[in-house]
Amino acid sequence: MKIVLDTCALIWWSLDPDRLSNIAKNACIEMEKTKNGLIPSISIWEIAIKVKNQKLDLGVDLNEYVAALKKSDVVRIVPIDENIWLKSVNLDWHHRDPADRVVVALAKDNQSPIITCDRHIRDFYPQVIW
Repeated sequence: MKIVLDTCALIWWSLDPDRLSNIAKNACIEMEKTKNGLIPSISIWEIAIKVKNQKLDLGVDLNEYVAALKKSDVVRIVPIDENIWLKSVNLDWHHRDPADRVVVALAKDNQSPIITCDRHIRDFYPQVIW
């Protein structure tokens, strides 16, 4: 089974695993063993915005960070195509954040759980690990 990492989970898994809950940390350890993590490409955009606005310090250049993710055999960055965008719009969910909607649509499309601390996602999507 694949597992989708929300942006917060991606940042913490890759940079500061102690910020993950114990359940999320264990799920990430399992993900590392099975090499089945999915990262929606919109998460890269969210990270880039945080870096640009100086709300996040990766400790390395953003391009190096993304290159390391792309080389990883644990996670795969999933380009978001028109099918996922349309599924995100068609969710019966009043949440307006497009990134959150894409994360959920990707997870639903893959019948996967999501690792996230985001309460909006946790309240809407039943397969959340946190």
